[in-house]
Amino acid sequence: MERREFVASLVAGGCAGMCVDLTLFPLDTIKTRLQSQQGFNKAGGFRGIYAGVPSAAVGSFPNAAAFFVTYECTKSLLGAGGPLAAPHVAPVTHMLAASLGEIVACLIRVPTEVVKQRTQASPSSTTYQMLLATLREEGVRGLYRGYRSTVLREIPFSLVQFPLWEYLKTLWSWRQGHTLYSWQAAVCGAFAGAVAAFVTTPLDVAKTRIMLAKAGTATASGNIPLVLYDVWKSRGLTGLFAGSIPRMTFISVGGFIFLGTYEKVRRVLL
Repeated sequence: MERREFVASLVAGGCAGMCVDLTLFPLDTIKTRLQSQQGFNKAGGFRGIYAGVPSAAVGSFPNAAAFFVTYECTKSLLGAGGPLAAPHVAPVTHMLAASLGEIVACLIRVPTEVVKQRTQASPSSTTYQMLLATLREEGVRGLYRGYRSTVLREIPFSLVQFPLWEYLKTLWSWRQGHTLYSWQAAVCGAFAGAVAAFVTTPLDVAKTRIMLAKAGTATASGNIPLVLYDVWKSRGLTGLFAGSIPRMTFISVGGFIFLGTYEKVRRVLL
């Protein structure tokens, strides 16, 4: 990847991340409270809907930038030659690139997500207070509670979203005979995001429960199958898909803004 492409991916990814995280933050808060073990009303209901927004603001730019730089670099490397360069295996390239991008991005995303979600579920505390409390009780390791569950949620999500996004863009572009406009790429992103969001909601529920659990509890240990079984036992299928509507709405609208902004800014810079 050339330096110009690298910088374009970095800036476009960061701008896209900030746009979507700050625009749709209230929906994310509602989703977190619906999924929390204490229940929606006890977690704050509709009060303090912007609780935790400083954490999201700080983490969104570097998190999204890290993802897209890794995604584009991996696509470039795998597509430069070898067995994965053929068009018919392009989805495999996109899957591998997206998975690697998520692993790298989660190194930044998880600490900000832990602080953000705990503040969302305890609106009486500020972001700074929650950060200090987490460091005091669990140390830096506490900020990475749920890293594995987040990665295990994000990789399946990306395995669905990005190949579907790239496929829809290719199909639409082929049908109209020219490269898509940014808004068309955004529409493809919205559809791909909604599908991926619904399919991976149970993993998102597990991740939320693990991040919000008290230190030392069985849930806090990060055993995803055990957490999912507990949710199934106590709340059934409804519990496993708790928050799926705001999650789908958030990620569908977010996919439109996120991938549309990314395409637009990247084209301007290139």
